[in-house]
Amino acid sequence: MTGLKLKNKSKNEMTDNLYLYAVARIRSRELSLLNKADIDQLMNCKSEKDALQFLKDKGWGRDGAETAEEVLMAEREKTWDLLRELVDDMSVFNVFLCVNDFHNVKAAIKQAYKGTKIPNMYYTDCTLDPETVKKAIIEQDFSLLPEHMREAAKEAYEIQLHTGDSQLCDIIIDKAALETLYAEGNASGNELIEQYVELKVAQADINIAIRSVKTGKDKDFLRRALVPCKSLDIEKLIESAAMGMEAIYDYLNKTVYSDAVPALKESAQAFERWCDNRIIEYIRPQKYNPFTLSPIAAYLLARENEIKTVRILLSGKRNDIADNVIRERLRDMYV
Repeated sequence: MTGLKLKNKSKNEMTDNLYLYAVARIRSRELSLLNKADIDQLMNCKSEKDALQFLKDKGWGRDGAETAEEVLMAEREKTWDLLRELVDDMSVFNVFLCVNDFHNVKAAIKQAYKGTKIPNMYYTDCTLDPETVKKAIIEQDFSLLPEHMREAAKEAYEIQLHTGDSQLCDIIIDKAALETLYAEGNASGNELIEQYVELKVAQADINIAIRSVKTGKDKDFLRRALVPCKSLDIEKLIESAAMGMEAIYDYLNKTVYSDAVPALKESAQAFERWCDNRIIEYIRPQKYNPFTLSPIAAYLLARENEIKTVRILLSGKRNDIADNVIRERLRDMYV
């Protein structure tokens, strides 16, 4: 079957009939997504082994996938295999992968600094070949990297090797990653993707501000670490962080993130769950928007959310965590 081809005039526009075919395929796949009843059945499983068998009975995993991580990895691979089947130009999904490229830059810098390779330290779901990233860092040939990565990679590399300041190295790379994510999303021309990157950057900024209060970081640190976005006034967030946690909550109560304040007061994990559930709220209406990329992107995000939820559940079963505690950590389902 021929994959979808993007029109030359815009990378996120396809002909209507091709969109309809792709969305029809996605709709059929949505029928196999886990719903709340499925999650309840998983919760009723007495052990991780029983839960894995339940998932396998529903078609999860591949031949030879036995452990929880192998099953979850297989599901991610199947999702991306489907997208590759439907879409010829996979660059439309770079926004969901570009952050992994920057993770690999950090991994390569750490490898160069320590002189040892840590197993499984590189992500494979990326826009760049991890080997290219590794070569660019190890050989200090930053021209091998895309232009938007070079300066941050070079600066972080030099700081790590000359000062050993891993935290500053990470700040530089993480900020560049968020800036790239934000730029990619806002250049997409797609409302759902723009909403997604807005929330992801705001989430990161809020987390950084919260941690800065707990660790006693100053305003200069925050100005170096935070990434501007439309839904937050970065200077107000910095000033609030300088005054303490309650000031951050007071500021956020005046923003679109006021509903997140109770979760922030509870824990970092609760705030992450709030953000993940907000993304599900964003993507649900896309079921009824068949002439754009949005339903396909929504399916990808729904699958990522589903896999994360199952990972949390399986981990809880493996570690004998009480069911009520596991349930508090689970995400809302797309269907």
